[in-house]
Amino acid sequence: MDIIKSIEHEQLKNKIPDLHIGDTVRVHQRIKEGNRERIQVFEGIIIKKQGGGLTATFTVRRISYGVGVEKTFLIHSPLVEKVELVRVGKARRAKLYYLRDKVGKAAKTKENLGARIEDKEIVLKEDLVEEPAVEAVPEEAPAVETEKPAVEEVVDTVKEEPVEQVKEEPAKKEENK
Repeated sequence: MDIIKSIEHEQLKNKIPDLHIGDTVRVHQRIKEGNRERIQVFEGIIIKKQGGGLTATFTVRRISYGVGVEKTFLIHSPLVEKVELVRVGKARRAKLYYLRDKVGKAAKTKENLGARIEDKEIVLKEDLVEEPAVEAVPEEAPAVETEKPAVEEVVDTVKEEPVEQVKEEPAKKEENK
């Protein structure tokens, strides 16, 4: 049994929407037509939820061109892109099969006026971010400087001579030539 559970656990989505019976939702489903892919939106009222784990499903009903249409979606299906909450409905039953007999405005649930429209999600698995493996490098003690670094001072060695001697020397050099 552990093998089956581990395989199912891999297939589960990390986060699933928090769905309730009677809510009006907009389901974005990925449709494959030939070699093209597109997203189709199906909006309606959730009339039932059933199952658990990987096989959990919910059924959405809407009236299209006067005909009632029901679609059942797998919660963990990779084809279901996202589920948006449009309206929070008030339902006192687990299954709203009685809506199948209703037509027009009567086919809707009452709106729960105090509720906020929030796309809450239930976290099933935590996102595991793989950290890069860091090799254990032996840490060296930081070098401590006990002595001040030697600073060399550059001193220009210039002889100071009286001004008179400097003026006389060029004159003597000219005489020697």
